[in-house]
Amino acid sequence: MTQVFDKNGLALPVTAVRVGPCFITQLKTEKIDGYNGVQIGYSKGKILKFKKPELGHLTKNGLPPLLHLCEYKVPELNNYSVGQIINVNHFKIGGFVNVTGKSVGKGFSGNQKRHKFKRGPMSHGSKNHRAPGSIGPGTTPGRVFPGKLMAGQLGSKKITITKLEILGVDNKQNLLILKGSVPGKPGNLLNIVPSI
Repeated sequence: MTQVFDKNGLALPVTAVRVGPCFITQLKTEKIDGYNGVQIGYSKGKILKFKKPELGHLTKNGLPPLLHLCEYKVPELNNYSVGQIINVNHFKIGGFVNVTGKSVGKGFSGNQKRHKFKRGPMSHGSKNHRAPGSIGPGTTPGRVFPGKLMAGQLGSKKITITKLEILGVDNKQNLLILKGSVPGKPGNLLNIVPSI
């Protein structure tokens, strides 16, 4: 993340995202698959990492071995062809995108951090500073109801941030400048889709 200044001199928080180049690896048609879709591959990898069917799927179309494959539904396939490169040129300044990625994993976390619970009294004699407290009644029902907010795994989940504005496009370095933050750590793999 960094910041840029607009015409009025306001500092805007932005995230620079490297986009592509991505290759179209397969076209899905309504006759064969029941819907129109485009499969896109990103990030070239070593041949040793691939299984034979995966490698055959790519080499059949004359494409390099691509690590990350993702599929998108499209209304029409007229503008797409196998092997076509998709990069920053498909985005325009002022447009909006939805960004999906894996959030930062924070491990096993307690109630205060995970669910924003308040702590107990800090005075003398209180042994309930960060303890969870009561988790349910006694004999009836004699169990803890499902969905009770308790300590557990925090983060490392798929998150989508919608309607991030595109403030800049750098064709030379394939960079997209988005207003605001995106999920995950630097270097995280993101899924960017035009917002409707």
